[in-house]
Amino acid sequence: MSKHIKLFIPGPTEVSKKTLEAFASPMIGHRSKEFQALYLEVQPALQQLFYTQRPVFFSTSSAWGVMEGALRNLAQKKVLCCMNGAFSDKWFDVAVRSGKEAEKLQYPWGTPVDPTELKNRLKSGDFDALTVIHNETSTGMMNPIFEIAEVMREFPEVSFIVDCVSSFSVLKIPFDELGIDVMLTGTQKALALPPGGALFAVSQRAMAKAEKTPARGYYFDFLEFQKNHEKAMTPSTPSISLFYALKSKLAEILNEGVENRYQRHLTMAQMTREWAQKRGFELFPKKGFESISLSCVKNNLQIDIPRLIQLLKNRFSVTIDGGYGSIKGKTFRISHMGDETPETIGRLLENIDECLEEIQKS
Repeated sequence: MSKHIKLFIPGPTEVSKKTLEAFASPMIGHRSKEFQALYLEVQPALQQLFYTQRPVFFSTSSAWGVMEGALRNLAQKKVLCCMNGAFSDKWFDVAVRSGKEAEKLQYPWGTPVDPTELKNRLKSGDFDALTVIHNETSTGMMNPIFEIAEVMREFPEVSFIVDCVSSFSVLKIPFDELGIDVMLTGTQKALALPPGGALFAVSQRAMAKAEKTPARGYYFDFLEFQKNHEKAMTPSTPSISLFYALKSKLAEILNEGVENRYQRHLTMAQMTREWAQKRGFELFPKKGFESISLSCVKNNLQIDIPRLIQLLKNRFSVTIDGGYGSIKGKTFRISHMGDETPETIGRLLENIDECLEEIQKS
């Protein structure tokens, strides 16, 4: 077996031995009392992290399944897609491919949504669904979700659909307080679980709207999730292994303390930003909107990023990301979410320094 390369990429993130051991728990029937008990056991902690009294559903899919499903359940008129990076741009494509009318609220990559411009677009009355990615992983930029939520309160007829895939459990995102209609995340980012699962909450308002939406499909039908939730089950066969891993991870999070977890992530983000600026790099997103989950660093020093990544793998058995989409090679990304600590991030930054020094000498 080849030597393991520790992941400091934006996802999947590194999975601990403890989590992998939980993931490897023996199988049980997904319609058994044992599974029902497991399902119910994780609900209180999930509701605590979502800051909601609503059920938290589990889908055995990537988060993209729920992102598409949200549109199939809630878009009856036209979707307005907030776009400022690879994944928010893709949501527009998903809407169109799902047969929905959609328009773009487009910004340059790394530029946050302007709440005033959003408000002006929604005043048209043309839209009944909005898609927003809270933390745009491709650019390391966080959209101003609280300010956006303030605008959305003026448009209750517009379903507020938010992707928190790479921000969930990194900072407080209060589902009920913000008035979000669908809030979704994936297992493979800050939760530091294996890929293959999505978690999401749906408001009562959105659930009532879904009842009146035709052609919801089956696999991501919100009503099916609700009906099965009432029996402590999922609509179709779930990844039972991920449920075991999730149970273990939630216990770790509560043991650490949610506020301590948020502070740890902020500390690691600040460390990485300071390191980048001290080395003469610039951060890619607009100042003041930098991600807490990962840092997207401009390659303004014109370093050989592929060589840097190869040196990190060969010398230290760690890896970072060489940029995504249209900014691949023009940026590199360092993840500081999940199980990482200031100590592990500090060592990584020292490793990068050593590799950069070798590159500069050659």
